[in-house]
Amino acid sequence: MVMLKTKHLKGLLYLFCFFSLFTLNFSLLTVSIASSSVEEGIARIQKAYENIKDISGSFVQESHIKDLKRTDIYKGQFFIRMPMKIKWDYKGKAGQEVFINNNEIIIYQKKEKQAFIGNFDKDTYGQAPIALLSGFGKIQEEFHVSERSSRLILKPRRPLEGIHSIEIDLSEDEFPIRSFTINDSHSNRVKIKLKDVKINTGLEDRLFEPSLPKDITIYEQ
Repeated sequence: MVMLKTKHLKGLLYLFCFFSLFTLNFSLLTVSIASSSVEEGIARIQKAYENIKDISGSFVQESHIKDLKRTDIYKGQFFIRMPMKIKWDYKGKAGQEVFINNNEIIIYQKKEKQAFIGNFDKDTYGQAPIALLSGFGKIQEEFHVSERSSRLILKPRRPLEGIHSIEIDLSEDEFPIRSFTINDSHSNRVKIKLKDVKINTGLEDRLFEPSLPKDITIYEQ
């Protein structure tokens, strides 16, 4: 067995105390920085939403379905007028329009010549995830918020139709959200990237009123 002299023990104890205090202080600093980052992110979003009357832009949606091991990509445009008038216009082969007017949702599928009309509320966000954009102005009221890898992680304070968490990537632009990802309770994931976002351009009512052809089939839910 190797015996250490007293002066060596004192030196080791000093180093041990120094590194213990350094680790503790670093951990506290990390928690403080993370907390500050979360608060700054929330403050930026909520400050922006205080002055937002309408939002418009384009989007790319990546929908990953775990069981099928498949990722579908959709593109289109979106229009939102606060508090809850929304038009979500998918382009391409899977083209369809989604309209939300307060508590009503209409999904118009042009190719199939059919439309679905039903009730809409916060419990049915899964039908139209971009509708979450209209509610991010009240993040702290509706979500528990943390931070990971420079992203805000939102977990609903109450059940939200299978939504497990939402990840927000912040932007330095006037509109503070670059993209958001919805993770559901089955490990499926929907990521929506926003582009060319414009704020307060004066979107008119008629934009949110669907013009449904008379020869389509309408299903009421």
